[in-house]
Amino acid sequence: MNPFRSWRTTDAMLIAALALAAIVAAWPAWSHIFSIGWKDPEQSHVLLAIPVALWLIWIRRARFVSTRPAWSLAGPLVIAGAWALGDLGLATSRDLFWHLSALLLVIGAVLTIAGPRVMLRFAVPLVALLALMPIPASIRLEIAQPLQEVSAVCAQYLLEIVGVPLTRSGNMLVLNGHPVVIAEACNGMRMVAALGVVAYTFAFSIPAKPAVRVLLLALSPLLAVIVNIIRLIPTVLFYGYSSASFAKLFHDLSGWLMMLLALGVLWSFMRLLKWMELPVLSYGALRD
Repeated sequence: MNPFRSWRTTDAMLIAALALAAIVAAWPAWSHIFSIGWKDPEQSHVLLAIPVALWLIWIRRARFVSTRPAWSLAGPLVIAGAWALGDLGLATSRDLFWHLSALLLVIGAVLTIAGPRVMLRFAVPLVALLALMPIPASIRLEIAQPLQEVSAVCAQYLLEIVGVPLTRSGNMLVLNGHPVVIAEACNGMRMVAALGVVAYTFAFSIPAKPAVRVLLLALSPLLAVIVNIIRLIPTVLFYGYSSASFAKLFHDLSGWLMMLLALGVLWSFMRLLKWMELPVLSYGALRD
């Protein structure tokens, strides 16, 4: 019997059933992941991961026609490894291992029915699911601290250019007698994580050449800094000359608006490359 065959309704049903069983088996980890994503603004990228993965699968849906499913023993092996990783995470109090094991359980369940070839064809959406992992505090602080310092220096420089009087002490700006700590007003870390997801989605949603995709991903940290500074300047002004409640409201709402701004910047960058007549597109990139 040929293990490679056309897709059948039972395949989808089995994948859904096994994936659901994997989620139920690791429900405490999944509950913890989404609780962190919902409550901690610095981990908001967690909430973007599943919609992004579904979008990347949808625009590659034609690959289902050319890729046949094949049951694989690699799936149970991944499930066993994931279970061991979860136990290790709980035993050593490493949440990253615990969270990653929950994701690998689902991947192993799908791999069992779909097979390695299908998983490789949809590797881009699978990688996007890594955004489900909350960033450990130690890594987050290492990235956030220098970003906050850069943001504070740039904000001071730009505001002084337009004649706004203020002083700076480390990450704190004092404007109109009101101290504004950059970590509270606009933490750059949440921009890095979320905009990294946005840049990844953009890069793999267009038929770009591999080198262009790598360039877009490499530029995402710089884009995060630029967008964060754009967001920071009016936020600081509102904290200095308006009420704290209005400044906080602007800060919270502007975070999602910055995602749209980032997409606009990435689109403009692609337009610039095309205007320079550089070969940036490969129209078979999504189809093949």
